Amino acid sequence: MTAIHWFRRDLRLHDNPAFSAALHHTNAQVLPLFILDDAILSAPAIAPARVAFLLDSLRALDAELQQHGTRLIIRRGASIPTLRAITEETSATAVYWNRDYSPFAKKRDAQAAAMLHEIGVAAFDFADTMILGPDAVRTKEDRVYTVFTPFRRTWRTLVDANRDLLLAEHELPAIAPLPASISSLPIPSMAELGQANNQIIPPGGEQAGLAQLRAFTQDLSAGIGAYASRRDLMAETGTSRLSAYLRLGCVAPWACLRAANTISFMEAMGENQASIETWVSELAWRDFYYQIMANFPHVMQGAFRPKYNAIAWENDKQLFAAWCAGQTGYPIIDAAMRQLRQEAWMHNRARMIVASFLTKDLLIDWRWGERYFMQMLVDGDPASNNGGWQWAAGTGTDAQPYFRIFNPTSQGQKFDPQGSYVRRYVPELALVPDHYIHAPWAMPAAEQNRVGITIGRDYPMPIVDHAVQRERALAIYRIK
Repeated sequence: MTAIHWFRRDLRLHDNPAFSAALHHTNAQVLPLFILDDAILSAPAIAPARVAFLLDSLRALDAELQQHGTRLIIRRGASIPTLRAITEETSATAVYWNRDYSPFAKKRDAQAAAMLHEIGVAAFDFADTMILGPDAVRTKEDRVYTVFTPFRRTWRTLVDANRDLLLAEHELPAIAPLPASISSLPIPSMAELGQANNQIIPPGGEQAGLAQLRAFTQDLSAGIGAYASRRDLMAETGTSRLSAYLRLGCVAPWACLRAANTISFMEAMGENQASIETWVSELAWRDFYYQIMANFPHVMQGAFRPKYNAIAWENDKQLFAAWCAGQTGYPIIDAAMRQLRQEAWMHNRARMIVASFLTKDLLIDWRWGERYFMQMLVDGDPASNNGGWQWAAGTGTDAQPYFRIFNPTSQGQKFDPQGSYVRRYVPELALVPDHYIHAPWAMPAAEQNRVGITIGRDYPMPIVDHAVQRERALAIYRIK
């Protein structure tokens, strides 16, 4: 008897609820399947960096499976007919998968379940992707939370109450080898997919993700133990850098919670404990944005607060191009956008600053930025990306929406005080003194000559005046 485990956003063997359940299936041989769906690979919002990371993670998954005496079966084509074909080819009696919560994924999975029912094959889906599912955290009135702070309080209470269940590791039973007769495509190269990636990306796969998790959570001096004080300092490595691994499920979200919980009780004291709780709150933010996407799918097309769909965005294409290229004349903005282009990743504080600048200074629709991020980020996640952009744009769930407008100069001074981040990604400003690094246009001509740069020639003047644009933004957001 054969059961199929359909890998999607759960590219790991350990701590995988659906894969573990499939292996426990009575007398079942488990076929590990991944379908390369061209509809996803060629989607307008796909990032080449994310595809490259996916392929690397698939290679790592296949290597781990081979260590267990089996292999990853790769098929290519539209998900539902391809799944049907291999189910019928192998006479599989059941298909297992872990849930995903985007509108696309929910529709696909409903179609898969209907197709399998039609041909008499059992379908089993399991909770994954989130620590607590999209309907688990409810208000006293049994509604979904739409404000983060009360959501986090209830989320934390539920996490503590279900600690043993959430922190229990899913067993990985023995895996039987597959017959050689079951064919598989080789894992393709980027070139074979007609794509190219020139960005620097981390190594993919479960072991790389777990190594990153260990490195972060075992470092109480500069990692998780100093997270609260270092996470916003853009020049430092103060964040976990786990987002790409969580995006593809190379690391389970509850593995992160388990690591934090173990440190909490075993080692941490004082400031360390506060930092650990701050990081755990980021896991709560991730769940929050997923439950918003799952319960309010309209956010994937427009504002959470629909009245803000009426904002009269100016959408100047030249200003947008300057923002994308990191040529705005505001060093902290340009450094962040160039980091994105080089590394397919951007510091979280930087994401907030550049999103505020695009929407509040350039008066460009947040959806332009959301789409560009998804086309560039190795960790581009529909729920978190959408939630972050709507938070910055003031169109989302936040209780203090449109009047939060970041000043790009003061943000740089606060979170990159020596200008190290700016100098790393905007090398033409490398010799500019700290005093002027976040406002180089204020540098006297004599000082510009001394450091060998002319603002307006070697580096642009600001493309907008922040003070003027701030007032204009406040005006266009005043919608009755």
